[in-house]
Amino acid sequence: MNPEEIKRYFEHNPPPKEVRLTEWANITDTQVFLRSCYLTIRNFSGPVERCPAWWHLRDFYLLMKKTPQLNSAASQENPSAEQAMPAEENSIQETGH
Repeated sequence: MNPEEIKRYFEHNPPPKEVRLTEWANITDTQVFLRSCYLTIRNFSGPVERCPAWWHLRDFYLLMKKTPQLNSAASQENPSAEQAMPAEENSIQETGH
């Protein structure tokens, strides 16, 4: 997998806005994270394998590839959980908070 293939994957499968990458790394805006990785990789002057942004992007990609399997198992166990979430988001947007 190279950065362009990962970029195409995320264009067709956008990640959620917030993701906990590790115990110590919480991504609060995944689109900003992805743009930062792509830009850093593009401007890196050495081999892509030595670019720290490449390793962060790769780890994020691997996590997202595993996550749909976990999410689909959780939604089968509790199908009403997904339905409750949009109602909460709507109430937040309507009140302006």
